[in-house]
Amino acid sequence: MSKISKFFKGGGSAASKGRGGPSPQEALARLRETEEMLSKKQEYLETRIERELAVARQHGTKNKRAALQALKRKKRYEKQLNQIDGTLSTIEFQREALENSHTNTEVLKNMGYAAQAMKKVHENMDLNKIDDLMQDITEQQDVAQEISDAISNRATFGDEFDEDELMAELEELEQEELNKGMRDVRLPSVPSTSLPSRPGKMPTCHLTFLMIKPCSSTRKKAEDEDEMKKLAAWAS
Repeated sequence: MSKISKFFKGGGSAASKGRGGPSPQEALARLRETEEMLSKKQEYLETRIERELAVARQHGTKNKRAALQALKRKKRYEKQLNQIDGTLSTIEFQREALENSHTNTEVLKNMGYAAQAMKKVHENMDLNKIDDLMQDITEQQDVAQEISDAISNRATFGDEFDEDELMAELEELEQEELNKGMRDVRLPSVPSTSLPSRPGKMPTCHLTFLMIKPCSSTRKKAEDEDEMKKLAAWAS
């Protein structure tokens, strides 16, 4: 007998006496003992079968009577072995069913303990208070969201001026600067000399702000002619 079987058997004997029936642990231990005993019986019968076969081979036709007796014993052992195989199958099925029933019983028992514990925990809970608490939590979450939105918005301090008015004032300032620049522009004097008699290629002049600006070659020629006039007047 194994130590586990002895443990279950010893632990369940007192309880079985008090209730008048075996406990699941004791029944399982007994079934395991029976399986162990029948397994040993199987090993013994298998050994005897091999031995009887050896005897039959040994005698053979030399001693038919002894050989036939050995074969008869082998047949009886094989029959017992088949019966043990069937018994072991039945015991195994019964043991598994008992183990499953015991497991289900323990599971239901533990679930019952858990249900009682949950009931005890919920005894001091008021559903109305829970609803009020959840409502308070929701309100505080809304307040926190509003605060977060207010903080995340861009600050608009000093932005109460109208942008259209500011743009109009800026355009007026630009127009004033443009008018001032036009007043400061001096028109060039018209040259007093006549155009050259020989036709030639006219220098390219530039037209800027609708005012004729003399080319550099024309100005140089006019200055030379002024100098010649001054010299002629001094010589006379």
